[in-house]
Amino acid sequence: MAPQDMAFTDDRLLDGRVYVRQPADGYRVAVDPVLLAAAVPGKSGQHVLDAGCGTGAAMFCLAARVSGLHLTGLELQPRLAEYARAGLALNGLEGSARVVTGDIAGVTHGAYDIVMTNPPFADSGTPPPNASLALAHMEGELDLAAWLRHCLAALKPKGRLVIVHRADRLSDILGILHTRAGDIRILPIHSKAGQPARRVIVNAGKDRRTPDALMPGFILHNDDGSFTPAAEVVLRGAQALL
Repeated sequence: MAPQDMAFTDDRLLDGRVYVRQPADGYRVAVDPVLLAAAVPGKSGQHVLDAGCGTGAAMFCLAARVSGLHLTGLELQPRLAEYARAGLALNGLEGSARVVTGDIAGVTHGAYDIVMTNPPFADSGTPPPNASLALAHMEGELDLAAWLRHCLAALKPKGRLVIVHRADRLSDILGILHTRAGDIRILPIHSKAGQPARRVIVNAGKDRRTPDALMPGFILHNDDGSFTPAAEVVLRGAQALL
């Protein structure tokens, strides 16, 4: 059940395939977790961790595309974790997924085939006035480097880490990953054609040495603001990105 002292909404993603319960104010799902889920190369039987799962959107979207996964959502904020647990019931996932309240620093090492994560984006600046939103968006005691090191530690040998983050942090991300990972596939996300990428999705293999690959950019919007056909089949049709 959701906390009784907070208003919430039940919303749908992937053209109605997925339900998300989320606060009416504060942390709200955008396209990033949907894109993150679309970039995960999951297979039935694998164990997947969504590190910093928020209200569970990414793990629910992944479950809608890939059946038979064992999903764990890890969320620091108890209230968001409760919304994610409500989402388990709304999406019929109580038998195959769970939500744990806790810190990424305490995650079990070597337990997961895949870790997907949408880390806090802001390393500086003025925090949002909403406390929950500020905690979700601003780096705290764990900076990006520490966050990704814990994610890598959670992976089994040869497991994969999939990240969505700001494009201007790509150098930082690669600097961290190159100490422990290879076969790094980088997908730039462009709001519109001809614009610089604002987001990147990075898919890396733990303990691998294959060279990096820069994928063709993915464009979200047409000039009129509508979704491109490529975005439509991902955001509404649940098609894989990578």
